[in-house]
Amino acid sequence: MKESLIFGKKKVVTGNHAVSYGVLLSRAEVIAAYPITPQTQIVELLSEFCASGLLKAKFIKVESEHSAMAACVGAAAAGCRTFTATSAHGLALMHEMLHWAVGGRLPIVLANVNRSMGPGWSVWTDQNDSLSQRDVGFVQFYCESNQEVLDTTIQAFKIAETCLIPVMLVLDAFVLSHTSEPVDIPYQEDVDQFLPPYKPKYFLDVNDPRAFGGLTSPDHYYEIRYKIEEAHRKALKVAEEVDNEFYQIFGRKYGLVEAYQCEDARLVLVTSGTITGTARQVIDEERSKGKRVGLLKIRLFRPSPIHLIKEILTKVEKVAVIDRNISFGHSGIFSQEIKSILYNEIRRPMIFDFVIGLGGRDVVPDDIREIIDFTYKADYPQEMVYFRGVRL
Repeated sequence: MKESLIFGKKKVVTGNHAVSYGVLLSRAEVIAAYPITPQTQIVELLSEFCASGLLKAKFIKVESEHSAMAACVGAAAAGCRTFTATSAHGLALMHEMLHWAVGGRLPIVLANVNRSMGPGWSVWTDQNDSLSQRDVGFVQFYCESNQEVLDTTIQAFKIAETCLIPVMLVLDAFVLSHTSEPVDIPYQEDVDQFLPPYKPKYFLDVNDPRAFGGLTSPDHYYEIRYKIEEAHRKALKVAEEVDNEFYQIFGRKYGLVEAYQCEDARLVLVTSGTITGTARQVIDEERSKGKRVGLLKIRLFRPSPIHLIKEILTKVEKVAVIDRNISFGHSGIFSQEIKSILYNEIRRPMIFDFVIGLGGRDVVPDDIREIIDFTYKADYPQEMVYFRGVRL
């Protein structure tokens, strides 16, 4: 496999392979791999890159996802640029080790292909797997397109290594993971300029022995956690700077959030992932009919870009949050976040929460139109959450 056949070209690739090319371009040094549908193609292609010599990385075939993250923890502690990928129950099995990655301040990059949690057994998309891990301390990015997937993979390494905190990039199962789109594959030298080799200040070294992650008394544990919170606050600024720097080199940027047609909007839809593209098309159609509708795409979920969300949503009358997830007994998870962010604002909109598309059920333009029509006509939400598309 020759570099000249890959880099600096537009290729039609799946979302999974967009991750693989991003990891290749980022020159990852250790990859821990355990297969699980629908992410398996990510590590399969990376194994081919390693076998051909195109990527000079240690490819570790482990016996479980828990072991995959454990291997990443060890590799990152040794000072290596480290990557793994998983989905759904694999991410759940990693749960303990996710805490170790965060507490150890290890800049691991993890790609999670959103897959519904069973039972009933499913391989199709919704966001409950990644959102179940929202409190462990990983930075989380939700991607809309395969190009955004590749670019976010590269950005993720820089953010992680600058802030010393792990990053999870998230893409929808099958809607992105197995769907092919044209993607610009950057030149390696341009990525090298953007993302230099990882050179940690502290790492495991037999010639300079250190201990990491040992028993911590109450005299120090609280401060360690406070510094993780400080790292997340730093990550907000760093993610914006990294996105701007990426734009200067590659001509593409995404923002922490994206405000679309919000300038004069009365109603704003809040979306994430691939539902965003469908919603953007519907909004254009609805605005041509005179409806003042806008869109707020949440790309960065953790840390929360609170200031940007407030700036946009405090100016509108109504917000319709489209959640492809559910916190049972309460509501959709993104709506919880939006409500908590706006709670103390003097001027805040009515917030309507719509749960839709669980288990990979299609979310089509008519679903978005129905949500817009319902929210436009209602004076206030009479339910904590509205379920759309349920067949009973």
